[in-house]
Amino acid sequence: MLTATLLLTVFPFAMIYSAATDLLEMKIENRIMIVLAATFVPAAFLIGMPWQVFASHLLLGFVCLCVTFAMFAAGWMGGGDAKLIAATALWFGPSMLAVEYLLYGALMGGGLTIVILLMRGQLLPITGVDFVDRLMEKDTGVPYGIALGAAGLVVYSQSFWLTAAVG
Repeated sequence: MLTATLLLTVFPFAMIYSAATDLLEMKIENRIMIVLAATFVPAAFLIGMPWQVFASHLLLGFVCLCVTFAMFAAGWMGGGDAKLIAATALWFGPSMLAVEYLLYGALMGGGLTIVILLMRGQLLPITGVDFVDRLMEKDTGVPYGIALGAAGLVVYSQSFWLTAAVG
């Protein structure tokens, strides 16, 4: 029961919360990444993940953090997005799940970017709704956490984690 509760709540909630806060505030809070990283350890233990597989998940998370931090330092992505990718990669490990996550994130993020750019070309930031007006401003970035959160939910729904929770 504890395993199912952990697996059915923490990761999905973290993805939804990250997407929502990025949309509304243009930031992804560090505590979400801390929760994802901290709950990965007991989740892996509860499903009986072999230590070699566990280590490979840690390694991928670290590699993703290094790569995405470099991308953040270059100004190519936000810091919250970089940390969210790394924390999510920790859960998916070096598998097709991680590849699918990055692919879905890129595709959904590209679609989101196109929609926002089209809207910015048509609408003025005068709706009176703070987050909508912020999105319509030309110098505002794209809340990529929406795409990363959605991609995480799609991939997680097809993962061994969900199988372990309901199986």
